[in-house]
Amino acid sequence: MTAAPLIAQVVDAPLSVAEHEDAVADKRAGAVVSFCGVVRDHDGGRSVTELEYVGHPTAADVIAEIAAEFAARDDVHAVAVSHRIGLLAIGDVALACAVSASHRGQAFAACADLVDEVKKRLPIWKRQVFTDGEEEWVACP
Repeated sequence: MTAAPLIAQVVDAPLSVAEHEDAVADKRAGAVVSFCGVVRDHDGGRSVTELEYVGHPTAADVIAEIAAEFAARDDVHAVAVSHRIGLLAIGDVALACAVSASHRGQAFAACADLVDEVKKRLPIWKRQVFTDGEEEWVACP
């Protein structure tokens, strides 16, 4: 049975991993695995003060496509994934996702693959601001 992604969005509002976990709850599932990508205070040995994510106009369509691909997997019951755009502070959630499956191995593998695929394909650029005032743009796929 192919499931539809329950959440697949690019938003400019705070993200909750718990909401993603709740969204994929399924009585057939023996495992729910989630991931929370959090803005850290450093990169490449330099201190970071903030990040800004800017999404291409197709970003919402791309994340929906990725989520649908994962929801169509035979071993996955449900998928929820969101990426935040806009100005984020240290500690903010930038990427939230959850996957439910019958068994933990399937859920862990699907969630890890989902994160990798989002990072590989989602057209979002990241601007990092360092404590010395310098900025750096990190290219998207």
